[in-house]
Amino acid sequence: MDSSQASTLGTSGSGGNGLLSTQTNDTANATPNDDPKQNLNQVINSIQKTLGLLHQLYLTVSSFNAASQLPLLQRLNSLVTELDNMAKLSEKCNIQVPMEVLNLIDDGKNPDEFTRDVLNGCIAKNQVTKGKTDAFKGLRKHLLEELEQAFPDEVESYREIRASAAAVS
Repeated sequence: MDSSQASTLGTSGSGGNGLLSTQTNDTANATPNDDPKQNLNQVINSIQKTLGLLHQLYLTVSSFNAASQLPLLQRLNSLVTELDNMAKLSEKCNIQVPMEVLNLIDDGKNPDEFTRDVLNGCIAKNQVTKGKTDAFKGLRKHLLEELEQAFPDEVESYREIRASAAAVS
């Protein structure tokens, strides 16, 4: 590992927010054509090509004989070249993956569980917030009813002020 890779590893590891970032600060090599979606597609294509090369390598190794040594070396060289290409392409991508997702994958679970859990948590918080909002609306309505019985003139001027302020906004 050279010093540029070591410095990249030191700065792009796990952040304080539990995200793994693959962003680099190399703006000198950035071109105006660097479209994040295109960069991601290139990385995906490289991953697919690498998987194909690994499959070919597996087939070559599983039926290895003396005559297949040259194809084996060629496939190994192709794999190394493609992995190098993938590493270079991935430097252009700024993808942040939550550590929880990586832990789920390590545990052999579906990463969609993380998404489902986050959405369910958001829905639950939204329901709690909606309940609080409804409770405050009910309190406001009740207070206005009580105030209207005790101070009808003041409540009427309050409603006029609120109506004029809403018309201005």
